[in-house]
Amino acid sequence: MNHLSARQTSIAPASPSHIEVRGARVHNLRNVNVDIPLGQLVGVCGVSGSGKSSLALGVLYAEGSRRYLEALSTYTRRRMGQAARADVDEVRYVPAALALHQRPSVPGVRSTFGTMSELLNSLRLLFSRVGSHPCPHCGTYAPPSMSVAAEQPITCATCGKTFFGPGAEELAFNSGGACPTCGGTGTVRRVNEAALVPDESKTINEGAVLPWGSLMWDLMKQVCGEMGVRLDVPFSQLTPEERDIVFHGPAEKRHILYKAKKGDNFAELDFTYYNAVYTVENALAKAKDEKGLARVARFLTEGPCPDCEGTRLSAAARGPLVRGINLAKACEMTLDEAVTWVDGVPETLAEDLRPMAVSICESFQHTARRLLELGLGYLSLDRAGSTLSTGERQRVQLARAVRNRTTGVLYVLDEPSIGLHPANIDGLLGVMRDLLADGNSVVMVDHDTRILAAADYLVEMGPEAGAGGGHVVACGTPAELRTDDRSLIGRYLPVGEMPAPDPMSNVRPRCPKGQLFERGTIHLETNALHTVHALSVDLPVNRLTAVTGVSGSGKTTLVLEELIPALNSANAGETLPASVRVVDPAGIVRAQLIDATPIGANVRSTVATYCGVLDDLRRAFARTEEAKTAGLKAGAFSYNTGKLRCPTCDGTGQVSLDVQFLPDVDVPCPDCRGRRYSGDADAITWNGHTLAQLMAMSIDEALDACAGLKKAHAMLRTLHDLGLGYLTLGEATPALSGGEAQRLKLASEMGKAQDGALFVFDEPTIGLHPRDVRTLLNVFQHLVEQGATVVVIEHDLDFIRNADYVVDMGPGGGQAGGRVVAHGTPAQIAQNPDSLTGRYL
Repeated sequence: MNHLSARQTSIAPASPSHIEVRGARVHNLRNVNVDIPLGQLVGVCGVSGSGKSSLALGVLYAEGSRRYLEALSTYTRRRMGQAARADVDEVRYVPAALALHQRPSVPGVRSTFGTMSELLNSLRLLFSRVGSHPCPHCGTYAPPSMSVAAEQPITCATCGKTFFGPGAEELAFNSGGACPTCGGTGTVRRVNEAALVPDESKTINEGAVLPWGSLMWDLMKQVCGEMGVRLDVPFSQLTPEERDIVFHGPAEKRHILYKAKKGDNFAELDFTYYNAVYTVENALAKAKDEKGLARVARFLTEGPCPDCEGTRLSAAARGPLVRGINLAKACEMTLDEAVTWVDGVPETLAEDLRPMAVSICESFQHTARRLLELGLGYLSLDRAGSTLSTGERQRVQLARAVRNRTTGVLYVLDEPSIGLHPANIDGLLGVMRDLLADGNSVVMVDHDTRILAAADYLVEMGPEAGAGGGHVVACGTPAELRTDDRSLIGRYLPVGEMPAPDPMSNVRPRCPKGQLFERGTIHLETNALHTVHALSVDLPVNRLTAVTGVSGSGKTTLVLEELIPALNSANAGETLPASVRVVDPAGIVRAQLIDATPIGANVRSTVATYCGVLDDLRRAFARTEEAKTAGLKAGAFSYNTGKLRCPTCDGTGQVSLDVQFLPDVDVPCPDCRGRRYSGDADAITWNGHTLAQLMAMSIDEALDACAGLKKAHAMLRTLHDLGLGYLTLGEATPALSGGEAQRLKLASEMGKAQDGALFVFDEPTIGLHPRDVRTLLNVFQHLVEQGATVVVIEHDLDFIRNADYVVDMGPGGGQAGGRVVAHGTPAQIAQNPDSLTGRYL
């Protein structure tokens, strides 16, 4: 047996060193053949739309995860979401794969930073095992002991009775420790009585009590009359007793004579009285979907739970004390504060408890260290998960992946640098190196040149976007790509501590320092809000301003929660938000946020419908002789409702196949083959093309085809100038990246005079190649030339260098931030020793 084992060992093949991809055709990939090194940090780069995500997520992750799932039993697979087979000839040596997506899902109402990071698990264990527990009989606190860990009762030194200390689960607001009033959510909805009767000059007969008109039968007015309330006097003239009946009257039956609105029919009915408040509460209890909640929402106010004060925990769960505070107070700390506090716990305990406390504290600190390296120390543990930014959620996800200490796994990261200040990039690289040190492989799609320069190997897709992409144009080490003439990214990669030969320093003409405020000054004075201190900020009119700073420094609060609402309130003549003391709009009459949220809800929303090009095309087709002969008007050419849409797929271009225990498969419609229109539509052509052919064209291709349509051609030219020429007219808008969505929203604003307009962008460079950042800067310069004021929240150093003015927030995140640490031109910021952003400029 020993001889056989030795012989088998000697002829076993060497461990594979590469993933071999052959004939990949996912999305726009053109039969791609490429080898991806295993056990290394591999960067996949290229211009937007070049096929990076198609290779990394559509091939490597899809095949790695699918093959792992196929090893499970059929019974198990039926209960799991599954990836369909990738369109590829062969993928060899791909490990089981995990993907950290660019947009992790928004957590539910019960999720907090503490639960998402699992830091709260360690804290609950700490309070359970080494806390001082109050006696439920007399309230005296028992000193920390081994009793809870040993599952033994604690004897109260005052009353002599015994009790058991709580386990960790009994301190969880998602189970035994939930506040009974709010159910562990920390918030309660109350009926807002002022919203029930917004206009007291109306009588009840005239509809003064809104819920009786929208949520309840109209005859409740008559029942109210039988309760002794006058229905024909203005609500403001009702007595206190009558008002109390309207809002809080008892659920008593009353006999009414009901007359139908139409006809002369009468009916005698016994009806139970639903007061206005109960009407809303009843509708809220019965609401089963978002639509039902929306009907009730206007009558409700949401606020912190009065019993737990928003902490989510029951009184019993708030009982145990460690170092003089309870679990709720510990969760109010930022991660930075909690790390210091946890460090000091063991030394406050008796000698016999210290080993257990050290073990629990080390578990907390190990997880916390990764989160601190990723720049999340400013977040409090009780921060609601739904309020975290996309980048923050992604970094929590990444820290959890590292802590799990897997081996032999392929991690596919989709733009992990999103939302990261340059100061946090080193921490991100450290986390990825830890994944490699544990024996894993890492493939990341990214544009950040510092991260790409630190990769072991790069695969560059291109050369262009869309139909012009899908090829591997260059691959090798960063050093090899710097000298490869085929590589576009190579010229942007820094060398060590030295920046790259700077092709991005003067993309647009910047305003001279002395002329910055020549055209006006937007002045804003604020009160403290969240972690942002009271501020006084000046922004130049008709200039490009970048608001910078580390994550959590207050950029979003300042711009999105204070500046925009203040300007809109001032222009509408309304009361300023509570967080704003003074605002001088300086001629700004319109403040508009253009964000990265997806456009549309499903595949029926396409580039052509969103930008209005399809409307122009439908009218053009309706003017053709064939259409007139067939009696077809413009509406017939809509793929959503028109008679020419494909009847099989109803104009979606795809059908979903149910294959039982295998995942549902969305395939192109077998009748229209994804074109959305029936065969009848092919009989009508305009300018030599059918409508289906035009929808399949890229924007750049459609420019020539639509030359005769003035409005559509102008819009297509704008989309081309915005760097979106590679998108097809029929591309579904919900699938666009955040940067593409922002630029598509901006398209309608281009070409207009923009005097008095303020445009705000929140990290518009997300997902953009340095070449695309150059295009975006030219777009913003065009807006400025049209008279607009542009304010951009941004981390990209090349973008910041090209701004006219910079407001740098900080110096840190959370409680350590919230101040303006520097303001001025990019050159002034670079020379300011207080500015962290300046060091990287």
